Amino acid sequence: MCQFIATLYVFLLSIPNRLWEPTTLMLMAGVIKYFERIGAMRAASLERFKKMRPGEPEPGVDYSRFMEEYKIRKISREHSEFVRVEEPEKRQRQVRPHVLTQLHAIQYGYKYFNIYKGLVVDFLYSSEHWLESKEFFKSLEAVEALSILEVELSFIYGTLFTKVDILHTWTGLTFRFISLGCLFSSLSIFKTSRKDEYDGFDVGLTYALILGGIAFDFISILMFCISDWTFARMRMPKDKVDEEDTLFDEILTWFLRFKELKWKECKCHEKEYPSHMVLDRLFIFRRWSEYVYAYNLIGSSLRIKPKRIHHKTFETIIQSVYIDRAISVIILETILLSKALNHIRTKIDLYMSHLSIEDRVMYYVLYPLRPFLRFWFGVPLINYPLGFFGIPDQLNEIIFTSRERLTAELWGFIFEEVQNKYRYLLGSESSSYIYSARGEWILRDMKIDEYYEKLLPYVTDMDYDQSILLWHIATELLHQTNENNARYDEYKEVSKTLSDYMMYLLIVQPTLMSTVAGIDKLKFKAAIAEVKKFKEAKKLFERTPVEGSREAKMACNAILDYYKADGERNENAQGYRNKSVLFQASMLAKELQRIEIQISNKKMWEVVSKVWVEMLCYAAKHCDSKQQAAQLNRGGELINFVWLLMAHFGLGDQFRTTKEDSKARLVLDKTTTSCPV
Repeated sequence: MCQFIATLYVFLLSIPNRLWEPTTLMLMAGVIKYFERIGAMRAASLERFKKMRPGEPEPGVDYSRFMEEYKIRKISREHSEFVRVEEPEKRQRQVRPHVLTQLHAIQYGYKYFNIYKGLVVDFLYSSEHWLESKEFFKSLEAVEALSILEVELSFIYGTLFTKVDILHTWTGLTFRFISLGCLFSSLSIFKTSRKDEYDGFDVGLTYALILGGIAFDFISILMFCISDWTFARMRMPKDKVDEEDTLFDEILTWFLRFKELKWKECKCHEKEYPSHMVLDRLFIFRRWSEYVYAYNLIGSSLRIKPKRIHHKTFETIIQSVYIDRAISVIILETILLSKALNHIRTKIDLYMSHLSIEDRVMYYVLYPLRPFLRFWFGVPLINYPLGFFGIPDQLNEIIFTSRERLTAELWGFIFEEVQNKYRYLLGSESSSYIYSARGEWILRDMKIDEYYEKLLPYVTDMDYDQSILLWHIATELLHQTNENNARYDEYKEVSKTLSDYMMYLLIVQPTLMSTVAGIDKLKFKAAIAEVKKFKEAKKLFERTPVEGSREAKMACNAILDYYKADGERNENAQGYRNKSVLFQASMLAKELQRIEIQISNKKMWEVVSKVWVEMLCYAAKHCDSKQQAAQLNRGGELINFVWLLMAHFGLGDQFRTTKEDSKARLVLDKTTTSCPV
């Protein structure tokens, strides 16, 4: 509003002038843009979301009348009892089309978006709201579910962070074309006007601004035409899923092929990993980032730069133009400069000490300069601006954070585990125990009774952030020291990927995880300091930068050997366990190795991978829904998909079961009274 008033004030001061007509038209176009923005912000407000509850509100239950009737019958000594009346589930003959096309994905995504957009404001859903989507997602394959979920998340993103709610109305579309017409009219009038009195640069700048506004409007109209919102509202889902596609459906399906999930077989540069099916869609056609990020504690402690497993094209380009070598030279020169400055500081201290004995007059003359010299020569110069702006921690996170394309194998494994949780939920009385577990439920379900009691404290007897930290270190220790590295194991790869991803969420995305776990930075730094204290780690840390994974294996072996011997020497190991993060992680790794020795290596990694999936589900369920939505504006994360997938299966406190929605009936000898519970 202030900008509009200031612009209007300047415009009024410029009157009269020859260009008042094109200026007025430009001002009108700008006002329309501002009204669009204000309308979009209002449409995306959380208060408006709270008023968009799906379905009609339920009037509630007249408990007072119900209990009064029961009390009267009890006083009159008439036989009466409460009986629960279950609501029968509505079953459809067919819940999905035989072949799920991209048009179907957009249609179903839009349908369920209108139901589950209330998750952003923590709506409570009755069973009738999610039973249909539950049956639908039960019938889907993992890749089909991913396709629909990404459409749903893109709709949530569009509603909260773009103008789609305004533009996809007749009013919004009309004003958008009026705005474009104003720009064309302004350009036409300005072109035919006399411009002798104006500087050539100003005239050229004016042309550039008008043409830029027209170009942006054309781009927005093009995006409007090919957006998911347009196709969703152009063609609604069919009443009968087995109905044949019309010619119009086939045309839309052909046109939407560029938006389909593209999977490409990619060979890994690591010998122990085979090829994978990874997402490989062009950047302009993606609905989210399609990356799974990773942060490794031991790797960052030893300053080992993470390597990418897939898609090394970008790295190849960097190496071909010697960018990586230039960065290495800069880092090396910075280290040498730091050592030289420290050497100068030492010489200055020795010289000042010498003067304090030999020449007291010169000593007192130079003494005021001593703090200045120690300040500039005691620490590398680069540390001052970095420390002033708080950059070192952020830079460390950027350098040691890697990313990999989402693989079909990883998503399929997560989808199957969420489905298993739902299957056990159907026959369980304590449903919240299943979807609120963070490792304990899967340990019990795995039927490893001999090891259950030993592993359970590492997920239940400590805070969630500490549990992630311990399992992450233990997973890395096992991954680096496992003797069966030469043989590929899907469970092992899933464990490694999710371990690094959960650490990434904890360290690099603290806002997203703030309601689940607030990582103690002192505890995290203490764990890093513990890694660095080993002789092998010190040697590796001094040789900066370290490359390759062989050195990390040496450090992990040293950690396991040290704490194994220390645990045998320490009689009070239980008391010491609470002090050392690495000690606890080493003991956890030792317990997991017992499964490998007594059962199999595959079983050990199966336990670890499923614990990590359960921890991911716990984080997805307990993260603040508003932060989940905010993450969509930064490209989206894997945890957003898990959050929405669990909602479709009714895994959460905001989803009432059929038992909670059932009715109770007061059964008497002659009459019957009923009301819902």
